[in-house]
Amino acid sequence: MSHVVKKRKLDKTRQDRLYFDSYSDVTIHEEMIADHVRTNTYRNAILRNGESIRGKVVLDVGAGTGVLSIFCAQAGAKKVYAVEACSIAEQAAEIVRHNNMEDRVEVIRGTVETVDLPEMVEVIVSEWMGYALLHESMLNSVLYARDKWLKPGGLILPSKAELYITPISDPVVEDRLHFWYTVKDQYGVDMSSMRDFARRCVMNSDITVNSVTVEDVLSHPARFAELDLYSVTVEELRSVKGHFKCESFGSAAVNALCVYFTVTFPCPEKPQALVLSTSPFKPETHWKQAVLYLDAPVEVVQDTPVTGEVSMYPSEDSARHICIHVDYSIGEQKRQSKTFSIPDWSSEAQS
Repeated sequence: MSHVVKKRKLDKTRQDRLYFDSYSDVTIHEEMIADHVRTNTYRNAILRNGESIRGKVVLDVGAGTGVLSIFCAQAGAKKVYAVEACSIAEQAAEIVRHNNMEDRVEVIRGTVETVDLPEMVEVIVSEWMGYALLHESMLNSVLYARDKWLKPGGLILPSKAELYITPISDPVVEDRLHFWYTVKDQYGVDMSSMRDFARRCVMNSDITVNSVTVEDVLSHPARFAELDLYSVTVEELRSVKGHFKCESFGSAAVNALCVYFTVTFPCPEKPQALVLSTSPFKPETHWKQAVLYLDAPVEVVQDTPVTGEVSMYPSEDSARHICIHVDYSIGEQKRQSKTFSIPDWSSEAQS
């Protein structure tokens, strides 16, 4: 027996509740704090901007456990407003008290769109990035805070985000598909006809969040989009897109595209800005990479061009979920199109 579950579009209130509820458990905060690349880069960026933070008023958008707010207080901030919508705000307030910071860090329970701050701020800090950068759509809240609460000439940490794409060969996929050819030797039943069905199931339209190894990357990554947090608008986030061109390193089978991001923190006192990267070529973060499986693998040789256009936009079913549409050509192959999305956990929560 089979049945089809029709997904209903979630109203915004329900989308927000599901989103904020997901941050009410310790697991996600443990994962984020334990991500040394993430947490230490933010700490270094805040401390390196000490001159810009010292004696200033700071807004931490989506403060979570309040760790970034405390970093800002340690860097000399006069006042930090730690705005957090979910119940983890209670733990954040306890952590602030435990660190004797309550005179400088004030935890405010609510969304940044609804809270009322007693003053304008000179610095905004936020860890807003989701899978594939834009999944969960928290950047909108940072831009709202920028437009409403940030004084002219104020500082935003991080200040820039960039998106990259590169073709990859995922050996796990090939192993899973080849498995069906091995069944006959093991059990005397030829199940090779399962390969096409397995390929459709495995190489589907989901955005797969996974760690990509350097050995699986088939070209230099191409940057296809850049967001300047001082100027980007919510309207522009409705469709973040750009072209890309990669050239393969050697002979292999391209079976997926990998999307990742970097964010950059200005460091006026240092010769180089500080970059938090989720590249496969850098130490792993909890964001890992976004893997987009093609419908079928394509063989490439040295310098085979992989070109196309990527478009990222909010899902119609839930504005917090991201969709990625890719038009691409590999070598002489005709142009292909495929749209990907992260599996919608919220549809299972519907009655």
